Amino acid sequence: MPKGYAGRILRVNLTEKRLEIEEPPDSFYRRYVGGNGFIGYYLLREVPRGADPLGPDNLLIFAAGPITGIPVAGAGRHAVGAKSPLTGGYGEADVGGFFGAEMKHAGFDAILVTGRSQEAVYLWVHDGEAEIRSADHLWGLSTLDCQRAIQAELGDHRARIAAIGRGGERLVRYACVIHDLKHAAGRTGMGAVMGSKNLKAVAIRGKAAIAVADPKAVKGLGKWMAQHWKENSWSQSLHDTGTSGGVEDLDAIGALPTRNFQDGQFEGAAKISGTTMRDTILVDRGGCYACPIRCKRVVEVNDQDYQVDREYGGPEYETIAAFGSNCGVDDLRAISKANETCQAYGLDTISTGVAVSFAMECFEEGILTTEDTGGLELRFGNAEAMVEIVRQIGEREGLGDLLAEGPQRAAARIGRGAERFVLAVKGQPFPMHECRTRHGQALGYAVSPTGADHMHNIWDGVLDRDVLGEDLQSLGIYRSVSQTELNADKVRAYTLVTNWKWLDNHLGLCAFISWSSDQKMELIRAITGWQTNVWEQLKVAERGVTMARVFNLREGLTRADDVLPPRMRTTFVSGTLNEKPIDPSVLDENLTIFYGMMGWDPQTGVPTLAKLQELDIEWAKEHLPAASAQCGSQSSPCCEVRTS
Repeated sequence: MPKGYAGRILRVNLTEKRLEIEEPPDSFYRRYVGGNGFIGYYLLREVPRGADPLGPDNLLIFAAGPITGIPVAGAGRHAVGAKSPLTGGYGEADVGGFFGAEMKHAGFDAILVTGRSQEAVYLWVHDGEAEIRSADHLWGLSTLDCQRAIQAELGDHRARIAAIGRGGERLVRYACVIHDLKHAAGRTGMGAVMGSKNLKAVAIRGKAAIAVADPKAVKGLGKWMAQHWKENSWSQSLHDTGTSGGVEDLDAIGALPTRNFQDGQFEGAAKISGTTMRDTILVDRGGCYACPIRCKRVVEVNDQDYQVDREYGGPEYETIAAFGSNCGVDDLRAISKANETCQAYGLDTISTGVAVSFAMECFEEGILTTEDTGGLELRFGNAEAMVEIVRQIGEREGLGDLLAEGPQRAAARIGRGAERFVLAVKGQPFPMHECRTRHGQALGYAVSPTGADHMHNIWDGVLDRDVLGEDLQSLGIYRSVSQTELNADKVRAYTLVTNWKWLDNHLGLCAFISWSSDQKMELIRAITGWQTNVWEQLKVAERGVTMARVFNLREGLTRADDVLPPRMRTTFVSGTLNEKPIDPSVLDENLTIFYGMMGWDPQTGVPTLAKLQELDIEWAKEHLPAASAQCGSQSSPCCEVRTS
């Protein structure tokens, strides 16, 4: 069994109520590592071409990495994956907290769920064992009531719970999986996949230790970060004001999404900032497994207008911008209520907020009326209407039923020019980062296999300085590039930086922890015993991204889907700071360059056979669009997993 892993993967067939345990060989772990490496592998091998994302053939995957559950800062993350009901392609959501660590301590590196139960069920995983239990009494409950009921039933308040709310049950296409109430696997609709399987929750408890190759080195690295994290100003800011500490900074440079991305500055920015939250409604700071930073917000509101339960945590930057500036709302209480509603219903706050801002612009343009909204004056700045429409989305009630399909599908049904107001790539709504101020990030939104995403992306500011950081230079990036420039140098930097970021999703490592490149390699070696290096780990990440690309191509996504919405071609309404429209022809030119750098056909974006061979995934050629045959079952000689 490889060090740093439990060495076992749990398979759950809900249709047949069958549980199996696999023990992959060491070569499987080293090649695919974990997280999205596991997800890309299993989706390609086991989800049939053209499968309905909300059908029984889809595969729901909970996947940890070698760092997940190791007592060092940043080791609290895992990934949830499936074919996305929002994009129709590769779906992945990464999440922090404690669930992933508990899964490893319970004896499993991943859980694979297929089929569909006829009745509501939940999965109970504990100390190397698992069982499927009835969840009839849990169906329809909020995530909070569901968690309390399961923990009471198990007689263990320390059991970790990943659950869906009513949004997942009602198959809202961007429903998410809520872990321990405060941590969301938010993007690409994984909660809807879980709901389609009638799987209400997964409960996990484990006490087994995870063996590592060099315990002394692991302990030393963990101790070093625990003692030195405060020396990093970004880490200090995260502890003090959370991710929302950047609201006013982004507003100052014209990069705060405002009124459905019409502007980059919001007159109410100070009212919704992390500092204001800290000084008003913040009651605690939460954290993740083994992490000293505690960047999570915990808020409480109890007045005549809003009541917000601290059990659901509090809004992070993405939520504050999505329901705040992007909806024109400057009331932190209302934003926190919208966040609580999303946590209770199990909704991605980014996608929900963008769906609401889309509807608000449609309303202000006369495309939607009070007849469509059930009387709601769904205008920018109307906090009460914003909170109410979020509830309606969770219930699929009234206009909320349409918005639950996502802005792109909603606009197609509404027509009358509503498509102009959609901010999405491949159907996935934009995160709260204005790419007209950062053109490398714009490329990242276009090519992301999950649709628009900011986490496996580049922050162009790191390249726009006289002397580049040592970590960038160690990756072979030496040239400064302006934030609003898109050229071959920017594409090269984007390719290297984002592959490095994708690696975190394989490892189960939080991007907010300031491990250096050398320290990250030391961690991997100390945990696994592999004599690895940066080159090998970059290839691990590239392998994962390429498998995701092959999956999307197989499911019908093409170069035509690697584009940005029309709004990115225009200037801000008020012409604020640092904003420069994205020229589609420049983006297209650099898309060709990116494909070539990745070893994909420069015109189609299809990975070449030579690239698949280089990455040691030649088997994936059977899943390319031109292939008529598919890889066989697990008995195929190219399959690396054996069943015990």
